[in-house]
Amino acid sequence: MDGDPGHLHRSLIDKLSHKATLNQQVFDNTFTVFGKLKETLHELSSELDEILEEEDQEIRVEYRDRGKFEAQLQVADDILLFSMHSNVFEFNREHILWQNPYVQQNRENALCGIIQIYNFLSDSFKYNRTADEGYLIGRIFINREKQYFVEGKRQTSLRHDCFGTHVMDKEALLAIVERAISYSLDFNLLVPPYDTVKVVSVDQLNTKFENSKMPTGKRHGYPFNSDDI
Repeated sequence: MDGDPGHLHRSLIDKLSHKATLNQQVFDNTFTVFGKLKETLHELSSELDEILEEEDQEIRVEYRDRGKFEAQLQVADDILLFSMHSNVFEFNREHILWQNPYVQQNRENALCGIIQIYNFLSDSFKYNRTADEGYLIGRIFINREKQYFVEGKRQTSLRHDCFGTHVMDKEALLAIVERAISYSLDFNLLVPPYDTVKVVSVDQLNTKFENSKMPTGKRHGYPFNSDDI
């Protein structure tokens, strides 16, 4: 074995310690932001629901805490599911983020936690249609310094080129949530292509009359692209 074993062991221990500390810092920041996001969702749902009730509307906005890493906001026939990943990530070499000066200054700034925003139909949960499709409409990235950027449908508040210029706060979270709600309300359910639904199994036919369990999604049978991310 080449080199001093003691020196190599020390080097490995230092590297492990630094990596573990960095990962924990990113995780803690992301988890803190996710907690603030839950508060924002709860407050916004209460405010919107109160206004709708005063206007005698039958539409309801409902917040639900789904556990440590998930939260749900139901707006009429749509559900927005917010999910925090328990791991932290670095971007691949081809990602445009590496052109950002803040990241070029220190590559550790590119290590991020992720909070993902999915759009589902509320009936998918109501009728337990487990084959129904949800769509990723946004992703929030948070790093060791609580700097953030957002990818997603209509998420223009802070793109990757501005990463390193703003610390995540409640105002930013509210803007992200409001854009996600607005997009999901405009993201309509399309009639699936004929060829997608022309064949059906006996099991599907039997169960669909019980609980409408035919697979459904807003773009079921159509491609869903990150065209404006």
